[in-house]
Amino acid sequence: MLEHTGITVTDLDHSKTFYGKALAPLGIDLVMEVTAEQTGAEAHAGFGTGGKPSFWIGSGPRPSGPVHFAFSAASRPDVDAFYRSALAAGGKDNGPPGIRPHFHASYYAAFVLDPDGNNIEAVCHKPG
Repeated sequence: MLEHTGITVTDLDHSKTFYGKALAPLGIDLVMEVTAEQTGAEAHAGFGTGGKPSFWIGSGPRPSGPVHFAFSAASRPDVDAFYRSALAAGGKDNGPPGIRPHFHASYYAAFVLDPDGNNIEAVCHKPG
């Protein structure tokens, strides 16, 4: 449904490093950067797959509160790897990998807070 989305971060370089490491196990890479000169406002970094950025982070004034994003994982081990990578990159635990049966019986997810307190999730919907 969404073509792409983005958030504002307080330290673009730090967040770019964090997301590069946290999203790598999901096959999501930094695929594009635009400078403040190019946009006429703030610099941005786009992460995605197949050369198409779908998740953008940018410098600038931060919105009033944290946001939540869930990234698709191909497997439960990918969710586990995301969680480990995100914590190693400086994220804070917000829910270790596991089944979340209140969503559905196969909802396997992990939650980590990014450097700005945003709740990022990796989720796999496949059974065991």
